[in-house]
Amino acid sequence: MIENRWLMLAVLFAARTAIAVQFQTVASSSASLIAALAIDFTSLGLLIGLYMSPGIVISLPGGVLGQRFGAKQIALLGLALMVAGGVMMGLSASYAAAAIGRVVAGTGAVFFNVLVTKMIADWFASREIVIAMGTLVSSWPFGLALAIVGFAPVAAAHGFAPIMHLGALAALIALALVAMFYRDPPDMPDEGAARLSLDLTRREWVLVIIAGLIWAFSNVSYIVMVSFAPELFTQRSFTPVQAGWIVSLFGWSLIPSIPLWSFIAARIGRPNLMMHGSFAITSGALVALALSDSMLVPVALIILFNGVPPGQIMALPAQVLRPQSRAGGMGVFFTVYYAAMAVLPGGAGLARDLTGSAAAPVLFAATMMVACIAALSLFVAAERVLRR
Repeated sequence: MIENRWLMLAVLFAARTAIAVQFQTVASSSASLIAALAIDFTSLGLLIGLYMSPGIVISLPGGVLGQRFGAKQIALLGLALMVAGGVMMGLSASYAAAAIGRVVAGTGAVFFNVLVTKMIADWFASREIVIAMGTLVSSWPFGLALAIVGFAPVAAAHGFAPIMHLGALAALIALALVAMFYRDPPDMPDEGAARLSLDLTRREWVLVIIAGLIWAFSNVSYIVMVSFAPELFTQRSFTPVQAGWIVSLFGWSLIPSIPLWSFIAARIGRPNLMMHGSFAITSGALVALALSDSMLVPVALIILFNGVPPGQIMALPAQVLRPQSRAGGMGVFFTVYYAAMAVLPGGAGLARDLTGSAAAPVLFAATMMVACIAALSLFVAAERVLRR
C-alpha cells in the first residue's frame, strides 16, 4: 500500500507538470505568435490568460462530474482536451483559432487540476497529506522551468507551431501515464452511486470557501510580485536581464523548498503557526523591498519562506472534506481560486496607475499576504466553532 500511494503521487506529479508546460507555450513563443498571427502584446496577454479563465465556470461542474463519474475518468477527459487544444493551437492560422484552442486546452487543464488534488487526497488524507500536496504543488514551478529552458530555442528556430505540439505531446504522455498506472485506493467509496449534485455539509462549504480564499490570496501575492518586481529592480540600477534573473530565483527556489517545507511541517505538526509566521515574514519582506533601498535581506527572506505555505494550504480542504464529497468540494475550492485570480491582480495594476510608483504593486502583494493571515485566522476560528 505504501509503495502504491507513492507511485500514484509520482504519476500525478508528472501529469500535473504537463499543465505548467502547456501554460508556458504561449509566453515562450510570444515573438513568433505576434509575427505569425499579426497581434499586439495586449492580445498576447489575453491569449496567455485564456488558459486560466475557464476555471471560473468549469471548476465546480468539473468537481461534480468527478463526483458522479469518477475522478480518474474526468481527469482523463481533461488531459484529452489539453491534447486537442494544443494541437488546435499548433494548426492555427488566425488569432481566433488560437484563442479557441487555448480555451479548449485550459478547460481540460481545469478539469484535471480540480480532480488531481482530490485523487492525491484519496491516497494521503489519513497520513502525510502535507508532504504529498507540497510535492504535487511543486510540479507547477518544475514544469514552468522545463518549458522556459527548452521552448525558447525551438520557437526561435521553428516558430510557434512546434511549441504548441510539444505542449500537446506533454499532455498526451500525461494521459497515457494516468490511464495505465493510476488506480483509486481500495477503501474508496463507490463514486458511481454518487448524485450529479453537490453534497457538502455546512461545515464543508464554509471551510472549503475560506481555504480557497487563502490559496487565492497567496497566489495573487506571488503573481503580482513576479510580474511587477522587475520594474522596481530596474529603477534601482539593475538591467532588465538582471532584474529578470532576480525574479526567476523566486520561482526556481520553490521547486525544492515547497516539498522540503512540507516535510518539515509534517514533522513539526504546527501547520497554522508555520503558515502564520511565513505570511507575516513574507509580508514584512515585501514592504521592506518596496520601501527600502536595501534588497538583499528582503529578497533572501522571500526566497527562504515563500515555499512554506503551499503544501499546507492545499492540505486544508483534503482534511475537512469527507471522501464522498472531495470532488465537489475541490470544485468549490478552485472556483473561489480562479475567480479571485481573475479579479485581484488587476488591483496591483490599478495601484501602479493611481500612484505612478513601481513600489505600489509590491505593497499590494504584501497586503495579499496580510489577507492570508486574516483568512487563515478565520479558517481556524470557523473550524473550532463548526466542530462544536
